[in-house]
Amino acid sequence: MATRIFACPSARLKPEQLLEMFWLMLLSRRLDERAWALHRQGKIAFHISGMGHEGAQVGAAFAINRGVDYVHPYYRDLALALALGITPTDFMMSLFGKKDEYSSKARQMPSHFGSKKLNIISGSSPVATQVPQAAGLAFAIKYKQQTGLLDPDDTSQPRLALACLGEGSTSQGEWHEGMNWAGVHRLPFICLVQNNLYAISVPLEGQMAVPHVADRAAAYGVKGVWVDGNDVLAVYDVMAEAAQRAYRGEGPTLVEAKTYRPVPHSSDDDDRSYRSREEVEEWKKKDPILRFEKHLMDEGILTQEQLDEYETRARAAVDHAQHAAEAAPDPDETDALGEVYAD
Repeated sequence: MATRIFACPSARLKPEQLLEMFWLMLLSRRLDERAWALHRQGKIAFHISGMGHEGAQVGAAFAINRGVDYVHPYYRDLALALALGITPTDFMMSLFGKKDEYSSKARQMPSHFGSKKLNIISGSSPVATQVPQAAGLAFAIKYKQQTGLLDPDDTSQPRLALACLGEGSTSQGEWHEGMNWAGVHRLPFICLVQNNLYAISVPLEGQMAVPHVADRAAAYGVKGVWVDGNDVLAVYDVMAEAAQRAYRGEGPTLVEAKTYRPVPHSSDDDDRSYRSREEVEEWKKKDPILRFEKHLMDEGILTQEQLDEYETRARAAVDHAQHAAEAAPDPDETDALGEVYAD
């Protein structure tokens, strides 16, 4: 059976690290909210939200070697992408599909994060395909370490691969194949499943016959743990242990972060058709940002004055990103024909 971890590496985090985590969660939320508004105004064609997932994503980001370890995100990973170095302007350029957009020069849909310099691997639209790809990266890391091409103790080199996805994606064949590969070869691999209870409109019980996604880990010889995904520090603790296991050569970990999305699946979804407003409102009381804000204030790390300053700074950053993207040129038609194949 999957276990729940209660170790507390987060107790060693410094106040400035905790404040950075909070800032990234808040910035992600305000950027996400603006994207919804832009869609409703008819200024962008599509948006898929990461609201409610910020705690799971920022906790995960801070537990690995950011910018060095490989990360294969999925479409809800806005907060994770920001924590890894993607900027609000980068994201807005993707939403508007502008020329010289950072990830694919506007070829990809929005929220298909990818950056070679940040070791963020560009994802495909079919869900779960990132899992065998990330497991393959982990295999390459282990192979290069065994052959002396990488020093397993050199923190300037990638030492693990992280893949993220939703619980609905664990019903796809690629997920099972990737997890089996990771288990057989004891790879330095973490699979982070952000379980928000709905695979678009299909509830959890329609997706699996076990109470936890992490229960499936045992079938692949993988360590499986689950955690409250709305508690950023709890996620950090679990992910930090998973990262250290990977670094020590102890094999892969399946981490299930239980969370909730308080908004529809995407801008094209009407969630009123499959869940009640009462359920949504009840989960809003467990918002990971409000929860972390209260914790930081209770500990004297965050003050109301700082919070007000963060809100002002977040609004300014989002405004700047939007204005920069709106002013940027659209791609030329001929841009669609170039840079598909390597020279």
